[in-house]
Amino acid sequence: MKPTRTEGTGTPALYQQAISTLQALLVEAGAAGDTEPTAMSLSTIGSNGRVSSRIVLLKQVDADGLCFFTNYESAKGGQLAAHDQAAVNFHWKTLRDQVQVRVEGLVEKLDAADSDAYFATRPRMSQIGAWASLQSQELPDREVFDARVAEIEGKYAGVDVPRPPTWGGYRLRPDLFEFWYGARFRLHDRQRYALEDGVWRKFLLYP
Repeated sequence: MKPTRTEGTGTPALYQQAISTLQALLVEAGAAGDTEPTAMSLSTIGSNGRVSSRIVLLKQVDADGLCFFTNYESAKGGQLAAHDQAAVNFHWKTLRDQVQVRVEGLVEKLDAADSDAYFATRPRMSQIGAWASLQSQELPDREVFDARVAEIEGKYAGVDVPRPPTWGGYRLRPDLFEFWYGARFRLHDRQRYALEDGVWRKFLLYP
């Protein structure tokens, strides 16, 4: 069952508080010197029950959830097609005494129009790379990939590069947030927001 954030009308206050906290920490992490504050570890599970993790970049966070982009036919895309639950983790070493944020929930594809709009903002060579890379498939040697890049460059010389149909965005719709604030002697502060039986709760966890 997909997580429901609506209790009556509007966005539940605790859910909005969690989203606002994450947004504020992202800004603070960048100001604290993190060179890639939007980097997050994305964990997915395949049809065989095997869990995989990799770093992706958060591209948007708002009341609708967390958005990232990738190749739909990549390993992660295949796993999300088989099992639409995922978890992400941010870790900012330069922020305060280190801060982590974990978010879990269901993942869905973005509308094509949203994916098109973001793809149009990418650097041209990143757009070409999205066509040239058969992401997660075995590559015989680097020259094969370089040749594919050159082929795509020639194909779209002088014109805009369209979004490949196999590339686009996902939105993680949270049903759990955990904010971990580091402290000396491992006396950390852990704050959890969780959707339980359709109602958001906020509570503390032992470190």
